[in-house]
Amino acid sequence: MATDSEPRGNQDADRYGHQPVLLEEAIEALAIRADGRYVDCTFGRGGHSGAILARLGPKGRLLAIDRDPQAVAVGRGWRDPRFAIEHARFSELDAVLDAHGFDRVDGVLLDLGVSSPQLDDPARGFSFREDGPLDMRMDPTRGFSAREWLLRATEDDIAKVVKDYGEERFAVQIAKAIVARRGDAGEQALRTTGELAALVASVVRRRGGRPEVGKDPATRTFQALRIHVNQELEELALVLGKSVARLAAGGRLVVISFHSLEDRMVKQFIAHEAGRDAPRDPVTGAVRHAAAPRLRAIARVLPGASRAKGRARLANPRERSAVLRVAERT
Repeated sequence: MATDSEPRGNQDADRYGHQPVLLEEAIEALAIRADGRYVDCTFGRGGHSGAILARLGPKGRLLAIDRDPQAVAVGRGWRDPRFAIEHARFSELDAVLDAHGFDRVDGVLLDLGVSSPQLDDPARGFSFREDGPLDMRMDPTRGFSAREWLLRATEDDIAKVVKDYGEERFAVQIAKAIVARRGDAGEQALRTTGELAALVASVVRRRGGRPEVGKDPATRTFQALRIHVNQELEELALVLGKSVARLAAGGRLVVISFHSLEDRMVKQFIAHEAGRDAPRDPVTGAVRHAAAPRLRAIARVLPGASRAKGRARLANPRERSAVLRVAERT
């Protein structure tokens, strides 16, 4: 069913060069019913939302959220009575659903991480390839920027974030270099993404580290800071639980992740909710009785599977690291 909103959404996606990752697979995984109610928790530029609307009938409804005001502005330009969008974080999902009269839903889609439009705009401060202010907030109206945090954090805290969220082996040395730069330049330190990227690269080269093939030396540090600034893993943990609680029987949870920390959380959550990882008593070793399973794992899709379906090359380079997991409410 064509709507006024779909062309507009697709035009925005094309203008920003953003082809949603695993689009066909995600839409198929939702098993969309024409009269169903669905939630797109990461609207972005509307690629997934437009595809969902194309499969909904007149009685279907789609509610989208995004923490990025620029993304929300795109969605508010759509004109479709079946569609609504709100400026909200994952952790605010319950309040948004209640406000729109959604009790149970038939599907929830999460496309995690930073979006291509965010990466491609140097002013947002996510990219180490283009110089811009060291911000990294998905919602610039809330919270602290990456620079603000780096200027006040302790060396130990910086090292922990870079190690835990970036899995960077030179985390300690990078933290030392950041603190030293603060001491040398004071309030003028670390103003741009280019300055931080160059500093990290110099540490890696000095330590004799070999950059991973196809990866900038600053990749892991930037990932770590972005995750910390936006509380991405905390927000993910909250939205997974809220989503399952709101799914109707047979409803689908579809999650696209891009790095091992996200995917591990999603995998473990689904396993737990499917009753596959009942904990053991630490003393007796006996399996503790788990609550009744709420999910059934359906599928895991990797980029290689997409290529096998006939796509000669991936339309979006981010798809190389994407993992899609699907679970169904029991």
